[in-house]
Amino acid sequence: MTTMSSAPSRAKGDKGGKGKSELPVKIKQTKMLINGIWQNAASGKTFETLNPATGEVIAKVAEGDKADVNKAVIAARHAFEKGPWKKMNARERGRILYKFADLVEQNKEELAKLESLDNGKPLADAMGADLPLAIDCYRYYAGWADKIEGKTIPINGPFHCYTRHEPVGVVGQIIPWNFPILMQAWKLGPALATGCTIVMKPAEQTPLTALRVGELAMDAGIPEGVINIIPGYGETAGAAIAEHMDVDKVAFTGSTEVGKIIMKAAANSNLKRVTLELGGKSPNIVFADADMDAAVEGAFFALFFNQGQCCCAGSRLFVEGKVYDQFVEKLHTRVKKQRVGDPFDMKTTQGPQVSQEQFDKVMSYITSGKEQGAKLLTGGSRVGKLGYFIEPTVFTDVKDDMKICQEEIFGPVLSVIKFKDVEEVIERGNKNMYGLAAAVWTRDIGKAHRMAAELKAGTVWVNCYDVFDAAAPFGGFKMSGIGRELGEYALRNYTEIKTVTVSMA
Repeated sequence: MTTMSSAPSRAKGDKGGKGKSELPVKIKQTKMLINGIWQNAASGKTFETLNPATGEVIAKVAEGDKADVNKAVIAARHAFEKGPWKKMNARERGRILYKFADLVEQNKEELAKLESLDNGKPLADAMGADLPLAIDCYRYYAGWADKIEGKTIPINGPFHCYTRHEPVGVVGQIIPWNFPILMQAWKLGPALATGCTIVMKPAEQTPLTALRVGELAMDAGIPEGVINIIPGYGETAGAAIAEHMDVDKVAFTGSTEVGKIIMKAAANSNLKRVTLELGGKSPNIVFADADMDAAVEGAFFALFFNQGQCCCAGSRLFVEGKVYDQFVEKLHTRVKKQRVGDPFDMKTTQGPQVSQEQFDKVMSYITSGKEQGAKLLTGGSRVGKLGYFIEPTVFTDVKDDMKICQEEIFGPVLSVIKFKDVEEVIERGNKNMYGLAAAVWTRDIGKAHRMAAELKAGTVWVNCYDVFDAAAPFGGFKMSGIGRELGEYALRNYTEIKTVTVSMA
């Protein structure tokens, strides 16, 4: 039985998500940010954001829609064309970004608590991973601000030819609910460094940290209108950003299904630039010659980190037949040590799924796995009576054509698959519509490099998993997306290249 840490508490008399316990962190902002002013939605509407550990309402947040997005785009356009951000000395822009990173760091405990409260992830993970990575991302791009440069190009004739890398303009950014504060940093960092202005929509499930970070951006001295934050729903606020004629570029992280909708909206409006970081069904491949204990720990982390709510989760675990039974036994033992429960208990290693909708989706996949003949090794049930907790779940004897092996589950459900040799696992690993990430566990360096070359994925980890750094680009092949986040590569998403040719005759 999976270890259950201390259960989430509910205030006396609360029932089924209707009441509200005393919150572990103060909610400082629930309005939207437009042109440096915190304001209600034009419609006056609000929506509830829930604590996934209890189902309680945390707060009511301003619900933006088309009218609010339009107002924000006008503010962002004015800030881009008339404001100081694009025109200021790039080194000064970097200095402000460094100050912004410092403020996020100074408030990291508050932000981590907000993240755990709104998202459900263990506080230990928010403090140990999400906040440090977000802070590092802002500092990384602060360093790039004065290093974005073009080239001088020798051409035929008496001409001086050079290129300029100019900010693309007003960018729309739509971020997901699984790593809200980190995905905000991945989007804001390169856009701000290049001198763009922004209209951002946080996920409706997790708007609180995005709004608080907006306050810190203003405190850092980022001019009004440069960052505008519109909470709301995808089909209203998100759609309005994607189809807006005065948005020059849109960046989206989320599902492949929604990514297609955004591409269509961009094409049908003004052919705005589009970058998409979408879903995955990543193969995690363990060869018989691997360090078995390291591979077991890596396979466990690859899937169960963040409640399985990772686009790059190693959800298809391929294990070479020679060690399959031994590996499964070790993995089973490791999974049983998982502690599911209150995200604010520092001993908790797995919190709830983010919402009732996500809980229901994951449970439907578990039912599908059973019905299609996969063997349920462990888990498969709800944990507790409050919130959206699911036991860490492992299926063995999984076939490639099963639904749990083909589709992105986005929850704590792992499929373990047996394979024979290199050629077979390359073919089967690539036999999926996604291509976001992959991993290989082997002591054979030649085999490792061959696998890295032949697996169709934007990132391949060797003898490790989920290693991220602000300097290393991340993005997908196939239906896992277009473009790259992070690193120097991300700056390309937010700049236009202009060629200037001057007659020297």
